[in-house]
Amino acid sequence: MLRSARSIPLLLSMLSCAAVAAPAGPAAALPDRVILVGDSTMASTTGYGDALCARLTPETACHNLARGGRSSGSFRAEGRWDEVQALLRDRAGFRATYVLIQFGHNDQPGKPGRSTDFVTEFPANMKRYVDEARALGAVPVLVTPLTRRSFKNGYVHNDLAPWAGTVREIARTTKTPLVDLNALSLAAVQAMGPQEADKLARSGDNFDYTHLGPQGAQHFSGIMAQELVRKVPALSAAIRSAP
Repeated sequence: MLRSARSIPLLLSMLSCAAVAAPAGPAAALPDRVILVGDSTMASTTGYGDALCARLTPETACHNLARGGRSSGSFRAEGRWDEVQALLRDRAGFRATYVLIQFGHNDQPGKPGRSTDFVTEFPANMKRYVDEARALGAVPVLVTPLTRRSFKNGYVHNDLAPWAGTVREIARTTKTPLVDLNALSLAAVQAMGPQEADKLARSGDNFDYTHLGPQGAQHFSGIMAQELVRKVPALSAAIRSAP
């Protein structure tokens, strides 16, 4: 009995040392961050951006910096890209940052202060966004412009096809992940037909064939989320199937 009693302090000491020497458990994985850069079809209240953010897991940071009426040129000229770069320079606390970049609608001709030259300015602007995001340690993801829902002779009139084609080519030459939203949304709207497609628009006096109401935001954010899982597998863990 005496020997057993004397061994108890020694045993406790050994257990204490073992606990101190035991390696700590794995640190919690850092969350991802997603930044949305684009025009009104991605922006809050008129686009799918907020609905896409809602499809991300709660720990994933999502900044919808898309703004209505902006083109690949005016977004930078107004200093909005500077805001994005400031966020990218502060990478602490995030595993990776993904920058989704979608322009085209306001780059089209006839929009003073916004239009860009299709041959020279638009491709240079889009490539510059990709290069600068990468230089700051982010993962750029190019997104072709969401289709307008205008029908002619039973078919969706895709007046954004040239801009979408340019974005595809930039994605190919720069080896940048691409979500071909133009092609996907065109197919979806064509399959719906004009009456169903009109339900995706904003209601009342705000109705048009470009911008989105709640139903449209949900529909196209779902398409975006599914395609991001496919095209950016590293981000898939941050995406929920539904908000």
